[in-house]
Amino acid sequence: MYPVLNKLPNKSYSKPLPVVVIGNGPSGICLSYLLSGYIPYIKRGSVHPHPILQRKLEETPDVSIIDQDLEYLSEGLEGRSQSPVALLFDTLLRPDTDIGGTADSVLTWWQKTNRAIPHLVLGRNPPGGAWHFIEGSMITLSQGEWMGLPDLQIKDWMRKKRRGLRNNRATAEDIAQYYQHYVAKKGLQKNFICGTVVTSVRKVSPDVNSSYAQQDPEGNSDSFWDFPEKEKEDDQIASGNLFQVDGFIKNINGGQQLFSIYAENVVLATGTYDSPTKLGVKGEDLPFVHHKLSALEEAVKKKMVGMTSDPVLIIGAGLTAADAILFAHHCNIPVIHAFRRRVNDPGLIFNQLPKMMYPEYHKVHQMMKEQSVACPGPYECYISLPEHHVLSFREDKKCVFQDKSGHQKVFNISMAFVLIGSNPNLSFLPNNGIDLAIDNEQPVNSKRNPINVDPFTYECVQEKGLYAVGPLAGDNFVRFVQGGALAVASSLLKKANKNPP
Repeated sequence: MYPVLNKLPNKSYSKPLPVVVIGNGPSGICLSYLLSGYIPYIKRGSVHPHPILQRKLEETPDVSIIDQDLEYLSEGLEGRSQSPVALLFDTLLRPDTDIGGTADSVLTWWQKTNRAIPHLVLGRNPPGGAWHFIEGSMITLSQGEWMGLPDLQIKDWMRKKRRGLRNNRATAEDIAQYYQHYVAKKGLQKNFICGTVVTSVRKVSPDVNSSYAQQDPEGNSDSFWDFPEKEKEDDQIASGNLFQVDGFIKNINGGQQLFSIYAENVVLATGTYDSPTKLGVKGEDLPFVHHKLSALEEAVKKKMVGMTSDPVLIIGAGLTAADAILFAHHCNIPVIHAFRRRVNDPGLIFNQLPKMMYPEYHKVHQMMKEQSVACPGPYECYISLPEHHVLSFREDKKCVFQDKSGHQKVFNISMAFVLIGSNPNLSFLPNNGIDLAIDNEQPVNSKRNPINVDPFTYECVQEKGLYAVGPLAGDNFVRFVQGGALAVASSLLKKANKNPP
């Protein structure tokens, strides 16, 4: 069980919290573990296979990793992430995983309650975040052990469930259950408030020049300081060092109850699953056009589509589109698959995945290459439309395409699924968080325009006290989001002066 609303601090009576984390996916869970006083040390006698890193670790063997100079330790590391701290934490947890090794972590964990920092983790769903939205039988892209969190290997948990990893990969349902189990096993439940929706985060500051000093839209500056008298006396508010986090919690009976919390630091860990990317074409808002894979699963359950219906249209050339094709193929539903790129484009994710580890995705890629409308192939109920752009959707369930030569084509469809990525929903931030991005004239995007953070603390460059982790900071895989959590925890411990002498 997780805390209910009455456990939330009342703004009229509670002192400000040191930390509020918005988002309860893997990033938020890992950060809560670190903020709960779990401190990583190097195991005595362990030897890291990276010789330069090993020499650095030997210099201060009795100092925890979280208290060391993360920039110094991570210097020179290379791998599949652009974040030095992500690479550092990953190689400490999984020393030789990128070369197929299975070496144990060189870390050992000690819980030191005197170093815990009080915090809350706010999330819409149970711990695990967006993993609860993904169809349960879908197989993860990453290897199963890469989905695990510190000090609880997922393979050990799977073994207790008497389940094995398929091709070293787990199902989405497994992962969602593992994250919930992790929170319970590590005793973190008291920090998690589920069923919450954050509607506003703003800096409580008299400095009108701050990009985060949000003014009242009616121009009434007095309402900006509408706090209880007791809290007006608080030195932190007077110095502008607090954030106000507003939102509501969904009750079991369907009602909503408002809350407001003051926090010294706020960590954005909401991921990017919230807002599907749209094509921006005419008819995209028609009721048969959808933007989530779950809509296809629901349509199959309700028998809205089947073997004899017109084809479903799947748009996109990423893994979500591939999952939709595999699901439809399994249900014998005819598919038209349209995408803008060439099938042999090196940027396609299929061209970057090892065939042995991802046979089902390479099957989709093979279908894309061999079963185009111009060149019929061996696969029934599937047509590939490479280098095609959607021009419009019509009310009579027809879709108009344009090919690379400029010729238009029209196809009858039963439903359309636009699966071309997603963007974070940062509507609770001033200006949708655009001011925080690397390019502060464009929306935040995990791949093209993440939030601009210090690489060794993950504190937002544009707003002190505000942090971003996970996809918002450009870390898009679970194995690498944990380094961001380490950087944030290290920074917050220094701020709280809870480092050992």
